[in-house]
Amino acid sequence: MRALLATALLFPTLAAAQVDPRCADIEQPADYDERTQQDFMANYVALATTWSPGHAPIPHEPGHGAIGLSLGVIPPLSCKKRFVLNWNKTEDTNKAPAVPRVFARFAFPEVGPLTPYASIGYLPPVPLLGTRNVFLSGEFGLGARIGEKFQLGGRFHATSQKTIGEIATPFTDEEPAVVDLYLASSFGVDLMVGYEFGPVTPFASVGFTDVSTFFYIGDDGVVTSNLHPYAGLATSLGAEGRIGKFFLWSAEFYAAPGGHSKPDPEAESLAGFGRYGSLATGRVQLAVEL
Repeated sequence: MRALLATALLFPTLAAAQVDPRCADIEQPADYDERTQQDFMANYVALATTWSPGHAPIPHEPGHGAIGLSLGVIPPLSCKKRFVLNWNKTEDTNKAPAVPRVFARFAFPEVGPLTPYASIGYLPPVPLLGTRNVFLSGEFGLGARIGEKFQLGGRFHATSQKTIGEIATPFTDEEPAVVDLYLASSFGVDLMVGYEFGPVTPFASVGFTDVSTFFYIGDDGVVTSNLHPYAGLATSLGAEGRIGKFFLWSAEFYAAPGGHSKPDPEAESLAGFGRYGSLATGRVQLAVEL
């Protein structure tokens, strides 16, 4: 999972400046800001690992559940989002194409008109390419039917991520590799709607998501702070369905278009809704219903 870590960060060091040849002709924007660039990349990784719905407001009939695999795409960052060190270096961020997690979900007995449900998603800390990554996600929600086809619901979700490995590379080729630590967490609430069309149920959600990050650079013992953690809108639009009696699928478009918290009131670059973090991606789930 070093690839996901490389996506993760992304924070500048004093290493000799290196620029991807594909980015060599990109000119520095007039509004480039080093802090904004760092915080955007930190938020980008956390947004890529949030636990979005992936299901309709009522994911299963009461007393039923599913186990399966969730896969979230990590869109590659453009050259303009990869420059650091005041536009003197690019980070190699576009290695991991997706974030996988196994998950389990269950719908509990009805409480009046409401169907409560919960899910948990997990990626174990398997060492790979010199790094270890742990993802733990969960949700709790309530869904209700309005008439025969229409569904309404709400959910709370949270994710914790820990990454250990050589993220910030050594200052020079002669220096040994030293592991770094990246931590991210996210939580949020969503309102959901869905409508049953036979075996397929389209759904949509809109809500608020908050992320926080922490990065410790082992080479020099520096902690880089995220001064503008994402706090803003998150939306999804998708559909779920089944193949045969037991196999379930879902696909969704997920977007966190912009937002920030704790802004620096003296900064000149606060304009731009998604300047401190934004993401648009696709996510799929495949599962077996129990």
